[in-house]
Amino acid sequence: MKSSRLNAPRIDELILPDLVDGDDLELSAGATLEGLRFAGVDLSERDLSGLRVSECEFRGVVAHEARLRGAVIREALIERLEAPVLHVPRAELREVVVAGSRLGSVEFIDNQWQSVHFIGCKLGFVNLRGSELRDLRFTDCDIEELDLGNARAERVAFEGCELRALAVTGATLRDVDLRGLDFTALSTLDGIAGLRGVTLDSRQVAQLAPTLASNMGISIAD
Repeated sequence: MKSSRLNAPRIDELILPDLVDGDDLELSAGATLEGLRFAGVDLSERDLSGLRVSECEFRGVVAHEARLRGAVIREALIERLEAPVLHVPRAELREVVVAGSRLGSVEFIDNQWQSVHFIGCKLGFVNLRGSELRDLRFTDCDIEELDLGNARAERVAFEGCELRALAVTGATLRDVDLRGLDFTALSTLDGIAGLRGVTLDSRQVAQLAPTLASNMGISIAD
C-alpha cells in the first residue's frame, strides 16, 4: 500500500560565525564575499550580477531595481529588505532566511533554491517560473501572487500565510503542503492540473470550490 505520509521541508538551522562589518562598495557584480555584515545599505539600481556571498548578514537593505542575475547566496540572513522591484533570475539560494521584508515584484525565474525560509514577509508578485525548489517554507507571510509555472517543487510548506493568486501551470509538485494557506481572498488559480502533488485540508477544499468550478466552466446554482 502506498504511503500517504507528507514529507516536511528540511530547513537547516542557520548559524553564522562572528561577522565583520562590510563596506557596501564591496557588493559589486562578480564579487565573492564571506563572513560579512551589511546594515542600512542602499543597493537600488545596482548591477550585482554574478555576486557570490556566503555566511553573510543583511539588515535594513533597500534594493529597488537591483539586478542579481546568476547570484549565489548561501548561508545568509536577510532581514528588513525593501525592494518594490527586484531582478534575481538564474540565481541560487541555499540555507537562506528572509525575515520581516517587503518585496513587490520579484523576478526569481529559473532559480535553484534549497533550505530557504521566508518569515513575516509581505510579498507582491513572486515569479518562480521554471525554478527548482527543495525545502522551502513560508511562515506568517502575506503573498499577493505566487507563480510556480513550469517549476519543480519538493517539500514546500506554508504556515499562517495568505495568498490571493496562484499559478501552477506545468508545475511538478511533490510534498507541497498548502494547509497553512488561507484561501479566503484567493481570486485567481491558473493551471488546476498543476495542483497534483499538493495537500489541502477539507476547509480549503470548500474555499477553493467556487474557483475550481469557475476554471472548469461549471456553474453553481441552488
